[in-house]
Amino acid sequence: MIYLFGLIEKCGIPYQCFHDIFLIAFFLASVTSIITLLFVIPAAYSYARFKFPFKNSSLYILLAINMFSGAVLLIPLYKVLRTFGLLNTYQAMIVPGVAFLIPTAIWLLKSYFEKIPIDLEEAAFVDGASRVQILRHIIAPLSTPGLVVVGIYAFIGSYAQQFLFAITFNQKKEYMPIPSGLYEFIGYTTVKWNEMMAASLVGIAPVLIIFLFLQKYIVAGLTSGAVKN
Repeated sequence: MIYLFGLIEKCGIPYQCFHDIFLIAFFLASVTSIITLLFVIPAAYSYARFKFPFKNSSLYILLAINMFSGAVLLIPLYKVLRTFGLLNTYQAMIVPGVAFLIPTAIWLLKSYFEKIPIDLEEAAFVDGASRVQILRHIIAPLSTPGLVVVGIYAFIGSYAQQFLFAITFNQKKEYMPIPSGLYEFIGYTTVKWNEMMAASLVGIAPVLIIFLFLQKYIVAGLTSGAVKN
């Protein structure tokens, strides 16, 4: 690890600077994941349990949103963020990231909620529990593998989106995450491949650590419903 940081520092990016952009990337991905889950959990539960007009149509519209790449919407997003004064801030990278992650996350979590027996909720209603209490104390604990999968999906998706959003909506070095920081290794005539690969290895460490510690939940969440009862 010391050797990797030594290579990075040779490129002109000091250790403290790389440490900062590494923490910024982790912070942005974590905040984006948490906000995505806060929006997705009630939305997915509503789609799984309630009947309302245009339910199926809105689900397919959410799915169709993923057909649009973030690059296609950069100019409209830039104008919106400039109007609200959010350029060169963390919000400029968090808000678009959450918006692009929510549709797929709703589909993933909705299918998991649908596999939880509704009898459990009916029993809780008889005992006087509210809808919020049921979601918090029954549905959420039973859906831990699904929540972990959606959370990791949001984390990795946010990590991957940071380069596009950071170089478009941010011009300040103090808000630069590691994906756009790797861009500093590319010069006008040369590319410092050794240093870039060393920085990339350090940059993917958070995702690798998450997979190592949460592997059992990931496998359980991805294989849930693979076999029909």
